[in-house]
Amino acid sequence: MQTFTGGCHCGKVRYEVKADLSKGVMACNCSMCSRMGWLLIFVPRESFTLLSGENALTDYQFNKKQIHHVFCSTCGIRSFAHGKGPGGTETVAINVRCVDGLDPSSLAVKQVDGKSL
Repeated sequence: MQTFTGGCHCGKVRYEVKADLSKGVMACNCSMCSRMGWLLIFVPRESFTLLSGENALTDYQFNKKQIHHVFCSTCGIRSFAHGKGPGGTETVAINVRCVDGLDPSSLAVKQVDGKSL
C-alpha cells in the first residue's frame, strides 16, 4: 500500500489516496469511461482524502445515479468519482491518469465490459 497525491489540471482539486497498484488498474468500456479514457482503481472511502477543491467540484450522475462523477468546474478534469460499491460500501474510483508522477503505461491494465452491465 502506497500513498499517492493527485488532482485536476489547474490544481484546484487535490487529493491524497492510499492504494495498492501492484494488481493493476481497470479500463472499462462503458459509455462514460470509454469517452473519458479513464484508467481506474477503486479504494475504500477511508483511503481517500480530498485536500482541496471541494467547492470547485461539479457533480454529474446518470443511469442509476449511484456514482458521483465529479469534475473540476474550472478545467473540467475528472480526477476521481465516488459512490457506493458492491454491498453498499462507500468507494472512490481514482483516475490514475491524474495521479502525480505515475506513468500509466507501467501498470497492468485489465479490460472490463461495463457496457454490458
